[in-house]
Amino acid sequence: MAPPPKWTATLKVAQDEAALAVRLYNDAAETRGFEGFVVHMHLAWLYLLHARFMRDGVDFRYRDRDNPRRFVKVDGEYKCWELSRCAEERWQDEADPVRNNLDFFIRLRNRIEHRHKKSDAELALAVSGHAQALLLNFEEEIVATFGDKYSLAHILRFPAFIGTFTDDGEKTLRRLRDKLPTDLKRFIAEFHSGLPDGTGSDPRFELRLRVVLERVVRDPEALSMQFTRWDDMTDAEKELVEKMGKRGQTVIREQKRAVVGHGLLGAGEAERRVAAAIPYRFNNRHFLDAGRRKSIRPAAAANDPHPERTDEKYCLYVELSKTYGYTQAWVDWLIKNCSTPAGFEKTTGREAEPKAQEA
Repeated sequence: MAPPPKWTATLKVAQDEAALAVRLYNDAAETRGFEGFVVHMHLAWLYLLHARFMRDGVDFRYRDRDNPRRFVKVDGEYKCWELSRCAEERWQDEADPVRNNLDFFIRLRNRIEHRHKKSDAELALAVSGHAQALLLNFEEEIVATFGDKYSLAHILRFPAFIGTFTDDGEKTLRRLRDKLPTDLKRFIAEFHSGLPDGTGSDPRFELRLRVVLERVVRDPEALSMQFTRWDDMTDAEKELVEKMGKRGQTVIREQKRAVVGHGLLGAGEAERRVAAAIPYRFNNRHFLDAGRRKSIRPAAAANDPHPERTDEKYCLYVELSKTYGYTQAWVDWLIKNCSTPAGFEKTTGREAEPKAQEA
């Protein structure tokens, strides 16, 4: 009998990490269960995408920039793509809701690991819809890529939970959510404000459910819980659901926009930060050309009837001064994409020129 493909071992680790993440999430005795969920789902996704690349023959090792024929090693091991790089390869559309959901948790993980170890319960409640989507997206990806036999349905069980909460219980949950640290609230709001149109309401980015409890005749062939997809409902059923009152645990996401001026950079400062971080000459011409090619803002604010129509992840229109402010995300994107000659030319449309050597 032929040995199983090498990717099967990596895929098994991905399943184990996802199962552990769910156990931590559902264990109320774990004081940092949600942080554990985020960390282990991060690993589950990383191993899942590595297994996919292994199966498809995609080499996900980092090459040496100075000698592309060689690969980078760290402590004797090949340096492989991190999760953000894997997601860019798997979903090349920046507006893809699955990729944005992963990006949300990658950035959130960095915050909770280093600065917010005591906000576990509040954060779990505030982003529960995102967490559900993260897990369901994983299930969709593993089944679509490798088949039904790798479904998490063979591992996970429905958790036992309270079907509906009392009014006092619901108020307690709302108070708990409101205890979330201010900078985490700001991070969540600003991340949502920078999403492409339609992504924020896509269930693959954030899943929102309304659960209706009803008593049904016992069917030995049926599961104890039945889920009906919105897209499978008739127009009459959708209308009825829309009119229903909200009852039980409700997680509310306030639709906040980024505060104009807060955290924004002027064009000159943004340009200087990029210029200091890359090995090539980078000036105002390069900065403007990159913005036009990326279409982060209208070409000429003075003549455009809608100067506010920007890519808010990277740029915001300041109406008071009739100028544009740029985010650190735009600076980071430019640094990343202008750090190689090919990337510089693709980003700015101009050939990369090495900086003059200082005497």
